[in-house]
Amino acid sequence: MSKKDEKYEVNTPQQTWFAKHRSTIVRHGVINLFMLVILLPLSWVLILSVKSLPDSMRGQFWPRKFDFTHYSYVFENIETLTGNMMNSIMVTSATVLLTTFFAVLAGYALVHMKPWGKTFVFTILLLSLYFPTRVVAIISIYELQDFLGLINVTSGLILPYITLNLAISVLIMRSVFQLVPHEVIESARLDAAGVWGTLWFIGLPLARNGLVVVFIVNFVTAWGEFLLASTLINDQGARTMPVVLAAAQGGMGQWAWPRIAAVYIIVVTPGLIAFIFAQKLFFKGLAEGVVKG
Repeated sequence: MSKKDEKYEVNTPQQTWFAKHRSTIVRHGVINLFMLVILLPLSWVLILSVKSLPDSMRGQFWPRKFDFTHYSYVFENIETLTGNMMNSIMVTSATVLLTTFFAVLAGYALVHMKPWGKTFVFTILLLSLYFPTRVVAIISIYELQDFLGLINVTSGLILPYITLNLAISVLIMRSVFQLVPHEVIESARLDAAGVWGTLWFIGLPLARNGLVVVFIVNFVTAWGEFLLASTLINDQGARTMPVVLAAAQGGMGQWAWPRIAAVYIIVVTPGLIAFIFAQKLFFKGLAEGVVKG
């Protein structure tokens, strides 16, 4: 009767290293896939924006000759473009700063100050995410803006943008502050730091990655918002960049795709620059679970 040799499974150094870093590999794989999905279409639009008009009709990806005159054509034919860019920067900056400020206060209060009715507030905020506010409330928003005299006023976009972005921002900051131990907050309060001192010196430094997530979410939403901007603003000089892009696409002709691509690149460049500088903290914030309820 033969005896079977016992086999012992021995992990190689490579297997041990993979098992130890599996979560990191998966996370970086997801991030790289996410970046690939964003960059591939953007690369195609960028290449299209420097193609000559004949090359754009040939169906080849790489142009035979680079033509950068489409950008000068855009600035020459859209006289208000510089002003439109400044409008977008002003509206987006104000929306991001104010929404983030209110979201920090509300998120911190819901977690560490335990106000009365916080469960009800959380439920309302959560349900509002499933409500098509922009579509359903657009008539009411228009009437309110008209009553306040804010039609065709660029700064009039700030209040609706804050209102529409506040729910998701508060929920994100609530999740962020849930990661900050209550013991740390209570210890700071016992040391007479006060509510504002505790929030400023303890809460915000520990929640900085979540702040970046809120910043990026609000920046992208406000910078690319079209429906309200096109409804509330009819004056060409007061428009924001997404409305300018839509108008260019409708007025330059079907054979002017490189010029439309040039407008698109001009529109997305500020947002792309902001994302590049903040991407490390953004993905770190997501990895820490800042979007978990």
